[in-house]
Amino acid sequence: MRVYLDNNATTPCDPRVFEAMRPYFCETFGNAASRSHSFGWEAEAAVERARGQVAKIIGATTETMTMKVSQGSEVSVETAREIVFTSGATESNNIALKGVAAVHAEQGRHIITQATEHKAVIDPCKYLERHGFRVTYLGVDKHGRIDLDALQDAISEDTILVSIMAANNEIGTLQPISEIGRICKERGVLFHSDATQAVGKVPLDVESMGIDLLSLSGHKLYGPKGVGALYMRRKRPRVRCAALLHGGGHERQMRSGTLNVPGIVGLGHAAEIALAEMERESARLTKLRDRLWEGLSGRLDDVFLNGHPTERLPNTANISFRYVEGEGLMMGFSDIAVSSGSACTSASLEPSYVLRALGLGDDMVHTSIRFSLGRFNTVEDVEYVIERVSAAVTKLREMSPLYEMAQQGIDLSKVEWQTHS
Repeated sequence: MRVYLDNNATTPCDPRVFEAMRPYFCETFGNAASRSHSFGWEAEAAVERARGQVAKIIGATTETMTMKVSQGSEVSVETAREIVFTSGATESNNIALKGVAAVHAEQGRHIITQATEHKAVIDPCKYLERHGFRVTYLGVDKHGRIDLDALQDAISEDTILVSIMAANNEIGTLQPISEIGRICKERGVLFHSDATQAVGKVPLDVESMGIDLLSLSGHKLYGPKGVGALYMRRKRPRVRCAALLHGGGHERQMRSGTLNVPGIVGLGHAAEIALAEMERESARLTKLRDRLWEGLSGRLDDVFLNGHPTERLPNTANISFRYVEGEGLMMGFSDIAVSSGSACTSASLEPSYVLRALGLGDDMVHTSIRFSLGRFNTVEDVEYVIERVSAAVTKLREMSPLYEMAQQGIDLSKVEWQTHS
């Protein structure tokens, strides 16, 4: 039996999404930028329809457009001009951060983000720092949430952008996005949110939450890899970004390059399914997540849940198993796919900077495992994982002198360790 509990890294493509994409590989294969024949018209109509589907899941404005699909035949499509298709959330984040910085450099050169952002935000911020911008990295509390007063204090006349993720990829903590949006609006600062982990799992509304730019990726919501989107507000205020890719002027000059029509169709259909099923699916995943935690904490001592206890993604449980090294623990149940950190940094054995930001010591950081459930997980999966993980932890602790000392009441923090040359 193999169990996949690494859905925050990527999700399997939903078969319904794959079937929606299928015709656009070999049958309806036109270039969406080809405006002189029906092959291009059909592809363009599919792309515009997908814009509307993506817009709806984040509460963006849609509009109805009549489009030609063949000689003498038209279709009515609900689309959205605020959606720009990209290769994924990493590209969307780069466009948002670098694009806003380039356009507003004369107005100000200060950007605010947080210490626990994904590398797809942290690294562009580091890049901008090397090019004359000042970046404030807000700290977080023990649950991974920023302090709104600290955000208020950090905003200055030089601030042009605040970038705070909606939900953390490692611990699942949800940020107070509506409050952040309100503060940004009051101070006249643009607000970008990397919502990659939140889209399809929790309700989002760019209007009521005051979000000006939002990044998302298809493969996190049971769509294909290699496609994503960037929401850019057009009114109150109109957001302007400098383009990173230049060429044919695709995507309203924002992102040149032939559109990935099958991928875009898949992203749109994935968003439509996720929106329709979100309430029911989130409730189901919350029950599975809580059962996982109850089962593990009920069988094992010295286990700790990282992240916010309630303001958290319905599918995510980041758990530290004290006295057991995380990488070694995962080898004890290789039939279960989990993560000891975010997938983008798991090639490195450096301790998680997210968990470090919560104030956790090495004894907790190095023993953490992220369990992220998904649409195709079952109760049976969770019960199997509880059994396998509990057995692996127990076995490793039986071999751990540290665990034995702790059981004897020895305070390991006060032990003076000696090294021998």
